[in-house]
Amino acid sequence: MTDSLKNTPQFVQEIPPGDDRERAVCTSCGFIDYQNPKIVVGSVALWEDKILLCKRAIEPRKGYWTLPAGYLEVKETPEEGAVREAWEEARARLHLERLLAIYSVPRISQVQLMYRARLASPEISAGPESEAVALYDWDDIPWADMAFPSAGWALRHYRESMGKNNFAPFTNPEDGL
Repeated sequence: MTDSLKNTPQFVQEIPPGDDRERAVCTSCGFIDYQNPKIVVGSVALWEDKILLCKRAIEPRKGYWTLPAGYLEVKETPEEGAVREAWEEARARLHLERLLAIYSVPRISQVQLMYRARLASPEISAGPESEAVALYDWDDIPWADMAFPSAGWALRHYRESMGKNNFAPFTNPEDGL
């Protein structure tokens, strides 16, 4: 065996000692490659009574509307991530109010943290991951063209929380995933 092949990790699926599920384990050094859920952060952001929505320019669900949200980065707080995602997707500057909801989406291994927020100004424009951005009145939200169920949950939970400052974060609706 050449030296370069000796140093190349080789993984097998097995249950490590003391664990209860299969993991990818390196046959050379015993390293366990844990695969953990991804954390998504986002916001329901308003300017006056209008809600910020982004039309996706990327898959999945390209061409559908959603809230500004995306994956949390390494060494970033969830709050920093939510603010960054609003800037990246809608060139929107936010003031976060509080955590609105924590959703679990186990079929795609995600935990989603959604915040209530206010826009610092109505100036918004599409970032590289958005075809378009818009501020919608509640009655004009394109419900049939929403990209993800959790975006609809967050919008409804936002509406349910309006006028309240003291509430526990919402979770998946009973009829959700």
